[in-house]
Amino acid sequence: MKALFNLKRFKLYAWSGLAFSVLTFLLDAGRDPKHMAEWFLNSGWMGIYVTLLNYIFFEYTLPRLRWKNFIQATLLVLAHLFLYSHNCLLWRTLGINLHIYTPYERRDDGDQMGYSMASLIVFAIIRHFYLHNKLKQSAQQLRIEKQAAELNYLKSQTNPHFLFNTLNNIYSLARDKSDQTPETILRLSKILRYMLYETSGPYIAIEQELKIISDYISLEKLRYDDSLRISFNYDVEDMKQSLPPLLLMPLVENAFKHGVSETRNQPFVDIHLSIASRQLSFRVRNSTEESEAGGMVKENIGLSNLRRQLELLYTDYQVSLEQRTFEFSATLKINLASHVKN
Repeated sequence: MKALFNLKRFKLYAWSGLAFSVLTFLLDAGRDPKHMAEWFLNSGWMGIYVTLLNYIFFEYTLPRLRWKNFIQATLLVLAHLFLYSHNCLLWRTLGINLHIYTPYERRDDGDQMGYSMASLIVFAIIRHFYLHNKLKQSAQQLRIEKQAAELNYLKSQTNPHFLFNTLNNIYSLARDKSDQTPETILRLSKILRYMLYETSGPYIAIEQELKIISDYISLEKLRYDDSLRISFNYDVEDMKQSLPPLLLMPLVENAFKHGVSETRNQPFVDIHLSIASRQLSFRVRNSTEESEAGGMVKENIGLSNLRRQLELLYTDYQVSLEQRTFEFSATLKINLASHVKN
């Protein structure tokens, strides 16, 4: 009996039965408005029966109608034909004897069959739309969970990538026995603290993102002499605006690791961020060794991950990469209002 009756699923049929009862009440009351109270009781009484009957049919009988079990399927169909016709008439008679149902016209098995088939159609339509909507919601939830898992994976790749680059910097200083090594380790500890405690959530304030970028730049400065020119400025109308953590960092990392570190003459990094009316514009320019202007740009893991994260996070964004002679520039534009709502 437990497999036959499921209270959670039965609620769907209860609401369907209520809808069908209201429909039959309106039709009957429209024909004879003088006896609305009686029509109301009649519709409710018969609605109870067809609700239970259609629940059994859709939840128990229909799944067992198989050609390979032809005899069983035939018996089940015959049983339901009886329940939809003669037994429905007996339920009506029971209501009359209990003074719940008021007969205003004579009914036979054929009339009750027509009434039952009408209920079957109404229940089938409601059930179809319910299951379709539920399947659609399940697919949507599965898509959201898949995207969240992919986004977490991309973040898990980005953070070690960021840390690996920083440890390389410290290794270079330690190998040269630089006096700046202790300060570098201290700055790294601040960055690690940020990564552990601030980047676990989906958003951070833009002022926090700017601070970690500033700390990273300071860490990179320790590796170079005064020949490196760095410009970092921003124009943000609201520093409390939210942004996914470390979203901007790959472009900054790329400027140092694949630009400045490979430049022998007049290395520079120029970083500018502006946010106005929820429109973010982030541009990073850096020096490179001589290369052909307009040449194909090969994306590293940081830039590839950035693109994929943007696909998952926003619907309106643009990433532009441009290679010029002795210069590389990356521009990121995001409509922050286009964040995908999960």
